[in-house]
Amino acid sequence: MITLALSKGRIFDETLPMLAAAGVRIAEDPEKSRKLILPTSRADLRVVLVRASDVPTYVQYGGADLGVAGHDVLLEHGGEGLYQPVDLRIARCRMSVAAPDDFDYAGAARHGSRIRVATKYTTVARRHFADKGVHVDLVKLYGSMELAPLTGLADAIVDLVSTGATLKANHLREVESIMDISARLVVNQAALKLKREPLRALIDAFAGAVEQAA
Repeated sequence: MITLALSKGRIFDETLPMLAAAGVRIAEDPEKSRKLILPTSRADLRVVLVRASDVPTYVQYGGADLGVAGHDVLLEHGGEGLYQPVDLRIARCRMSVAAPDDFDYAGAARHGSRIRVATKYTTVARRHFADKGVHVDLVKLYGSMELAPLTGLADAIVDLVSTGATLKANHLREVESIMDISARLVVNQAALKLKREPLRALIDAFAGAVEQAA
């Protein structure tokens, strides 16, 4: 049995066409089912539904043979022990620094002011600001980043941005782009040795779907 770890939402929805290209159909709609393990049209393949931030952990420790995870999650997780053979080019967005419209972020950074930044991506943020020589105090949050500057908890945030509509609605703007983000296929290296042929076939199918979509 091969186990594929997916998270609900955008990654799940955008992975479905890639699975279809591999001849795989998930038997149940995760939004209508309470099951956390879903069968597929292939008797030897099942899907487990986990939190997006848990996908690398499930794959690393063998709870799943492979999974789909955002590059942002992998950067925070560290990606230890994970084979990352394919950039799936789905769930695209960017990781950016955003600040209130009336906050002079560039001026504060240029003059060496200490900036308080709220984010759940502390590893990425710490590295980014260290590389730029910007002095920051990081505040770890798990959601509603846009609220932090509005309540005075932080001067700026580091978060994922897609359209920028949420930032604009909360009177924030992107002041710096850190990196582009997309979802990656991740594979347990031990599983790849033990289940080489079926896993390699799936990896090749995903890679082929990416090439067709390009």
